[in-house]
Amino acid sequence: MPPKGKAAQKPKAGSSTTTNTTTKPSAPAAPSTNNNNNNASKQPEKEEPSTVAELSRYHFELCHPFEGKRSTTQADQLVWLASRLVTRLPVRFLGAKGQKDLWKTVNEHSLPTRGFNLRKYKKRQQQHKGVDSRGRDIGEYTAKEWGIRQEKRVTLSCLQLQSQRFRELRDRQKRGFVDCQTGDQVLVTDSEYTEEKQRRREMERLSRELYGAEGMARQGKLALDPEWDDVVPIVMEDPENALAAIAYSPDYAEAMSYLRAVMSAKEYSPRSLKLTEYIINLNPAHYTVWLFRAANIFAMKLPIPDEITWLNQIALENLKNYQIWHHRHLLVEHYHPSIATDPPALASFATSEREFLTQILAEDTKNYHVWSYRSWMVGKLGVWGNPEELRSTEELIEQDVRNNSAWSHRFYLVFSDPENCTPGEKYAATEADPKVPGEIVDREVAYAEEKIRLAPQNQSGWNYLRGVLVKGGRGLSSVREFAEEFVKGLGEGEEREEVRSSHALDLLAEVYKELGERERADLCLRRLMEKWDRIRGGYWQWRREGLGLAEVAA
Repeated sequence: MPPKGKAAQKPKAGSSTTTNTTTKPSAPAAPSTNNNNNNASKQPEKEEPSTVAELSRYHFELCHPFEGKRSTTQADQLVWLASRLVTRLPVRFLGAKGQKDLWKTVNEHSLPTRGFNLRKYKKRQQQHKGVDSRGRDIGEYTAKEWGIRQEKRVTLSCLQLQSQRFRELRDRQKRGFVDCQTGDQVLVTDSEYTEEKQRRREMERLSRELYGAEGMARQGKLALDPEWDDVVPIVMEDPENALAAIAYSPDYAEAMSYLRAVMSAKEYSPRSLKLTEYIINLNPAHYTVWLFRAANIFAMKLPIPDEITWLNQIALENLKNYQIWHHRHLLVEHYHPSIATDPPALASFATSEREFLTQILAEDTKNYHVWSYRSWMVGKLGVWGNPEELRSTEELIEQDVRNNSAWSHRFYLVFSDPENCTPGEKYAATEADPKVPGEIVDREVAYAEEKIRLAPQNQSGWNYLRGVLVKGGRGLSSVREFAEEFVKGLGEGEEREEVRSSHALDLLAEVYKELGERERADLCLRRLMEKWDRIRGGYWQWRREGLGLAEVAA
């Protein structure tokens, strides 16, 4: 305040310290300490501030017109010092002479007695630095845009407070607190969980809009879900300078970190089951996740048919996935004891499985995983003699007579049936089984011959015919006449020789060897080597030598 006995005086009319200032909103030019600048020219008019950074600087310059004079002449430095002291409380501690000189300088240069807080100014300047989520400089915002940004920051702060209140309420529920007003136990309702999920998604959206992906810690789907707040994820970190670090997606890496945590704690719960479903959607081939999912189902004693229904859709979306069929195998193994003594339930389940397998084989008729599971299922559920299973293979063969998988399954279905074969592994698939009924052999021979006539050069039918004869203990010569239907005029010249199936010629070579007609057997193999299957000429020559026919040719 002014010294005692003298009030602060306004600058005299003829004082040389006044200057011609520019009109608002530009900051007034700092008064000069030169007493002879009455004739100084007017300052050029400044542009109106348009950004928040310019506006903040403008307000600062209004209150500190001598801020830029601190490093010039000694007189200017004294004026700058006076402008700083007059806005601070320590001015009252100056002596009488000091205050007199101070206020004299203030009056002479029209210094403002209320200053713009430098600490707040620097804090605001910090807020104006950096870029937003779109890469735009925040200092270039207009006042309106800055106001919108500040509203978002306030909204985010309010949401964070509400989220903190939810965490506290849930913590009170876990501790068993009782509401002092109602006397009821504190509970978090489902609607409150839903609101918290929505709140966290909104918080993430606002954070990204305000600070961008680099200016905030990434919040994944699970981190935003209040259901997982009590789980500390176990993050897998690759060794430093790893040669083959896997670039996992952020969502997958987060999900796996939570999976490691619940697996480590051996937690079998609905949320663990949902987590496995989430990861399977990201990576259906993750073998460990499928095993953990099965463990959850068995531990919680969930209905196996419900899981199989869910699994069907996953299998249709991932036809070549092996883990799906191993999971199905485990489910059926676990479910079978509960229906093994209930024939209607067992038959119903077998029918549902067959219908689904038919559906998925319509998408991929030669899917190895499906056929492997189907063979196992036949034995597990005991549907050897079910006519529908045999009819299913016939339909697939009719659709594609070259479907070797369907031929193989038919052979397994017919000749591994405990009713038609010797139990156990006494006889291999390539050995005769005396228990196989003759009528079944006749039926399968006739079936194979019918399909071979449709496509004589299809090897699947010929291989099936050979297998049936071996299992039935019959010689290949029993089908001599059938094989000779496809070979005419052998060795009678190029014009008269007609071979519709090289596989028939191969079979005839063995038939003639079996009957002792070595010359004709040699002729069959030689013609295969020379004309009808020249690409495997070395093989046919080896066959000739193996049958002891090479010396005949010589």
